Amino acid sequence: MTSATTRGIRSAQAGLLINVVLVVVKLVAGIVGNTYALVADAIESSTDVFSSLIVWAGLSIAARPADEDHPYGHGKAEPLAAAVVSILLLGAALGISILAIREIRTPHHGPAPFTLFVALGVMIVKEILHRRVQKVGADVGGTAIAADAWHHRSDAISSLAAFVGIGIALWGGKGWEAADDWAALIAALITGVNGIRALQPAIAGLMDAAPDRQMLARANAAARGVDGVLNVESLNVRSSGLGFFVDLHAQADPTLTLEEAHVLSGMIKGAICEEIPGVVKVLVHMEPFHG
Repeated sequence: MTSATTRGIRSAQAGLLINVVLVVVKLVAGIVGNTYALVADAIESSTDVFSSLIVWAGLSIAARPADEDHPYGHGKAEPLAAAVVSILLLGAALGISILAIREIRTPHHGPAPFTLFVALGVMIVKEILHRRVQKVGADVGGTAIAADAWHHRSDAISSLAAFVGIGIALWGGKGWEAADDWAALIAALITGVNGIRALQPAIAGLMDAAPDRQMLARANAAARGVDGVLNVESLNVRSSGLGFFVDLHAQADPTLTLEEAHVLSGMIKGAICEEIPGVVKVLVHMEPFHG
């Protein structure tokens, strides 16, 4: 198991433990304090628990070595986990929206003052968690980790909306009791947007989308920098979880022997793997260069 995978799994484990605690805190505070914004926030956080479990499982499966049935490894489990997490976000947004609209149409008492501090505390914790998980995702390049980070951010936004809604309901008094329900509805819409944003890179990973142009340029430069390579006719890179597969057509002196061409292809592979540490496999097709 690579260090990147280990960091991703530890990130998912930490998020799982924190989310379990926050779900209980928000659910109890929302019910006792009579605020649907916190109850909705707890529902959204419960999807965070499942998403952390899914990311954990996805990274664990993606780390498995290639076998007879999966000769290219299990890397696709990582963007697949990201897609599932994104769909959970969209499902949570839809469910919260429906319940928030129902609460808006139903007269009820205003929230208790202590719920304002609960929402504030949860918001701070989730924003800190989002930034830490986001950093891990940026460092290791995992779409599932990035989706999990967005899940934490959407939860922080939900708590912010709850904080504002509860504050307005408390400040406005009679006639403003539904302010926290409107806050829950706004938070649900933001959660839905985040779900779509997290789903896009996951789909790209599953569809073998090319990485950023900078990575392609680095791989191309590494291949061209090998002594004996006269031209790189084509180069393609695709992601597979936290790793990358590279295939290219390199051109060299047509008088090279088969053994010399084989040695040269090995040098190309080594140069690319050294330049881009996440590369899992490089396939080099040697061609004669005729100017």
